[in-house]
Amino acid sequence: MAGHSKWANIQHRKNRQDEKKGKLWTKIIREITVAARNGVTDINSNFQLRAALGKASAANIPKDNINKALQRGSKESDGYEEINYEGYGIEGSAFVVKTLTDNKIKTASEIRHAFTKNSGNLGQDGSVSFLFRSCGKFIFSTASSSEENIFNIALEVGAEDVVKLDENTIEVTCLPEQYIKLCNAFDNAKIAIESSDIIIEPLITVKLNQEKYIKIQKLIMDLENLDDVQSVYTNAVLADNN
Repeated sequence: MAGHSKWANIQHRKNRQDEKKGKLWTKIIREITVAARNGVTDINSNFQLRAALGKASAANIPKDNINKALQRGSKESDGYEEINYEGYGIEGSAFVVKTLTDNKIKTASEIRHAFTKNSGNLGQDGSVSFLFRSCGKFIFSTASSSEENIFNIALEVGAEDVVKLDENTIEVTCLPEQYIKLCNAFDNAKIAIESSDIIIEPLITVKLNQEKYIKIQKLIMDLENLDDVQSVYTNAVLADNN
């Protein structure tokens, strides 16, 4: 029975992992389809598509799935609309929730419920967006790429900032319009990009103790589990003394 129980636990964990991977793939495929709308499939002019394809590669989505998404996006409207929802968590922390939805009423209701359940509330358009800005982010591993090369190329192309996060990780930040130029420059130099995306980052942060920060993480998890939610951004951070 112990052996069977162990196998059952492993199988359950695998099923959960497969479900999580399937959900991630669905969200990325949807993002590719929407980014490719109106036939704009040139990755040298469509930075949203370039970012989505980068995520697809990192998630190991098969090329056939990607090509089908590109074809759908270039041929027809899929009914999905990009909407950012704004809200507040505990201690006045701000949230921007990026969605792709074909049912705004349903999506708004689900997001409002997630906020309410976690002692927050859904705000109106513009209520917190001024606390954030869009930018490109790249993550590199110095284990596979030369630290000096990463710094030189990033600064040469016009990155805003290059930061060494730890002994093996470098983060490069750029304006959205520089994203494709940096992608091409790193590709041409054969420097492996661990991950990259166009994100929304906070201009100011709200520092929380560990107990309150855990509650914020619960809200983020509940939002990210919603089918129509692509990304969740917050200005809540864990205070340094924790």
